[in-house]
Amino acid sequence: MAATLSVEPTGRSCWDEPLSIAVRGLAPEQPVTLRSVLRDEKGALFRAHARYRADSHGELDLARVPALGGSFSGLEPMGLLWAMEPDRPFWRLIKRDVQTPFLVELEVLDGHEPDGGRRLARTVHERHFMAPGVRRVPVREGRVRATLFLPPGQGPFPGIIDVYGVGGGLLEYRAGLVAGHGFATLALAFYDFEDLPKELNVIEVDYFEEAVRYMLRHPKVKGPDIGLLGLSLGADVCLIMASFLNNVSATVSINGSAFSGNRHIKYKQTMIPPLGHDLRRMKVAFSGILDIVDIRNDAVGGCENPSMIPIEKAKGPILFVAGQDDHCWRSELYTQIASDRLQAHGKERPQVLSYPGTGHYIEPPYFPMCPASLHKIVNEAVIWGGEVKAHSKAQIDAWKQILFFFGKHLGSTHSRASCRL
Repeated sequence: MAATLSVEPTGRSCWDEPLSIAVRGLAPEQPVTLRSVLRDEKGALFRAHARYRADSHGELDLARVPALGGSFSGLEPMGLLWAMEPDRPFWRLIKRDVQTPFLVELEVLDGHEPDGGRRLARTVHERHFMAPGVRRVPVREGRVRATLFLPPGQGPFPGIIDVYGVGGGLLEYRAGLVAGHGFATLALAFYDFEDLPKELNVIEVDYFEEAVRYMLRHPKVKGPDIGLLGLSLGADVCLIMASFLNNVSATVSINGSAFSGNRHIKYKQTMIPPLGHDLRRMKVAFSGILDIVDIRNDAVGGCENPSMIPIEKAKGPILFVAGQDDHCWRSELYTQIASDRLQAHGKERPQVLSYPGTGHYIEPPYFPMCPASLHKIVNEAVIWGGEVKAHSKAQIDAWKQILFFFGKHLGSTHSRASCRL
């Protein structure tokens, strides 16, 4: 009897969906190696492997049988995805064209040899970033440069603006996934994209106000308020929007700092000075890669520092997500300062998700952790922190909590169906 490799859902799924992976038709107690390969749009290969032993019936269910070693060990049904590592140094997995899936090749190899034994079974699974029926709408409205993702159905839908961080451009993959959960989601560029400024010297809040107005005017977006979702500098942009603009009722800050960083923040007659940094405080980590965690100037005065974003003005609740091992900056400390500021101004203590062993790039579930990559400001590779298994578990939990938070405060009760055709 030939071995068979099955993956459920069959054929395709959304990237944030868990998979059920099983092998049947093996010999009792047969040792095998499972291997996964993904090629990104730049040609880089991401790989993982794990050694297993079939049960007494010649079956292997990754939800019931622990890995004996390899890229991971223990009971990890999705380890073949989140434990992937690139074949290029300092490389981060990013999906640039959300209209096409990533193809994940899965193989079963005989034995536990390091170079792999005879191939017993193989399958290719599509991992999509837009659920069936989600519509992608490029937005070039006034100054706004963005892409709107609309869930299937008539709507109107609760709206979210999604913002990434340093590096600029327009990243759509998270917004595409969020839309699959019933939210009209705008992936918003704010520099280094098309005719937007190449460099971000000042954070002009007027631009983001225009994006909020666009969302609230859209017939498929349910007002009167929207939510905001941001990572890193994008998280700080979201905190700025929530602090200065009306019609924001829920904000998620993923490893934000709640400070101005190295740029002025400008809104009408208000100007917040930059906190600033000193590159001489860079260190070289044990790995030989730069560590920038301490280059920012000290937040003298704590929650009353003049470079802090006035988050006490935010109309709605803020969910802070922090990696305790973030090496971009000290997210856990900044989150505590932000909490102190809110409470000092008579606000309730905010909800904080603080994850041990978790680095800077907290992505949707099952993205491989990026331990180090090129930083645009220092123009060299820097470490981002995190321990692979802990970071991956944090991504799964944070995603569930973020979707629940938006559902609670924006009013969505949508439950997405599988990405199967």
